[in-house]
Amino acid sequence: MEYSPFLSRKTGCQLYLKLENWQKTGSFKVRGATNKVATLSEVERVKGLVTASSGNHGLGVLFAAQAFGGLEAAIFVPQTTPRGKVERLHLLPGKLYVKGKGYDEADTLAREFAEERGAIYVHAYEDPEAIAGQGTVGLEIMSDLPMVEALLVPVGGGGLISGVAIAAKMINPQVRVIGVQSEASPSGYLSLRDGQPYERYEAAPTIAEGLAGGFGKLPFELIKGRVEEIAIVTEEEIRAAVLALLESDQLVVEGSGAVGVAALLFEKVDLRGKKVVALLSGGNIDAGLIFQIMKERYG
Repeated sequence: MEYSPFLSRKTGCQLYLKLENWQKTGSFKVRGATNKVATLSEVERVKGLVTASSGNHGLGVLFAAQAFGGLEAAIFVPQTTPRGKVERLHLLPGKLYVKGKGYDEADTLAREFAEERGAIYVHAYEDPEAIAGQGTVGLEIMSDLPMVEALLVPVGGGGLISGVAIAAKMINPQVRVIGVQSEASPSGYLSLRDGQPYERYEAAPTIAEGLAGGFGKLPFELIKGRVEEIAIVTEEEIRAAVLALLESDQLVVEGSGAVGVAALLFEKVDLRGKKVVALLSGGNIDAGLIFQIMKERYG
């Protein structure tokens, strides 16, 4: 965890940053993938692993496959996946399929592939073992900063926020757990608002591609009574947060990981005077996109 003096002054809260962008695969997803594979039997593992991902979960599954003896693994990513994530996926042993217009379509193709081959499908968020793995983020935050008053958690399919909320609320029921999502894919926000999970959602173009798509049925059940709200941030606000983190703390953070800081910078949540943790969920961002954001700022 890192305290950010500059962003604390700018946002009016005591802001700490949970650096999941420094994970071996560049995101928190390795936690859930590794925990899921760890719970499989030897018989299940030899069947091979299959998953759909916007990039980070796929990296986590490939990492876990190697950690458990070089298991066979096939990763499906949509055509919208940033080049940098695709290149990183190519570096690890496994089969990579770039198919589908969005995450939901890639997910359908991956499930069909797994069923045809009798392989184990490793879901990014609709899985209790994966959610438990993501929940270790919450345990670490509460252990390092027990007096924290609010957690800002990026929201995509819901695996991270449901795991973090369960862990954090078990330790301190008073801590506020607030989700943040891009307006390009507000499935979690709509699910919480309408009282039903939007499991499929066609996202608009977004630099927070890791948060695009539907919100899971299981995470929806788990966040009830645990997540206070889900705030929405715009593409421009996310871009500004990516730049702010780079300038203030020299941190390379992808759009999906910067949404919590965006919510603070643009006052989408009122946490002035509070002790807050913003979870930086990943750092796998294309260098070209960083250059583009800097060019927009400085010309």
